[in-house]
Amino acid sequence: MKILIVNGPNLNLLGTREPEIYGTVSMEDYLENLQSEFPSHELKYYQSNIEGEIINRLQEDDFDALVINPGAFTHYSYAIADCLKNIQKQKVEVHISNIYKREEFRQKSVTAANTDAVLSGFGMDGYRLAVLSLNLK
Repeated sequence: MKILIVNGPNLNLLGTREPEIYGTVSMEDYLENLQSEFPSHELKYYQSNIEGEIINRLQEDDFDALVINPGAFTHYSYAIADCLKNIQKQKVEVHISNIYKREEFRQKSVTAANTDAVLSGFGMDGYRLAVLSLNLK
């Protein structure tokens, strides 16, 4: 299975960005471990701080399933939500922090309704849990 993992804005700073919330592991280091745990899957990774670039990547249609952490776009990107609505593949939304324990504006996801599941508050392990959930279907 080809699984695309997409991260939105500021998630390129994982490992150094607000470590009390997001931890101290970079996404690159985490992906190495994730790939070794799922050697039968091809994990592709993409990160962008630009909404349109994320949409363009999602529309490339070169994957079998999607794990997406839209970052701040979660809360207001109807464009990404519309894009997700048109992807007819398994999709899991991931949030490293528990968005429901954070600021009020972070507690609403406009993208979640267009995914099959949402994982929030499991730290970086949310990505692993998302991949596991894709294996169950």
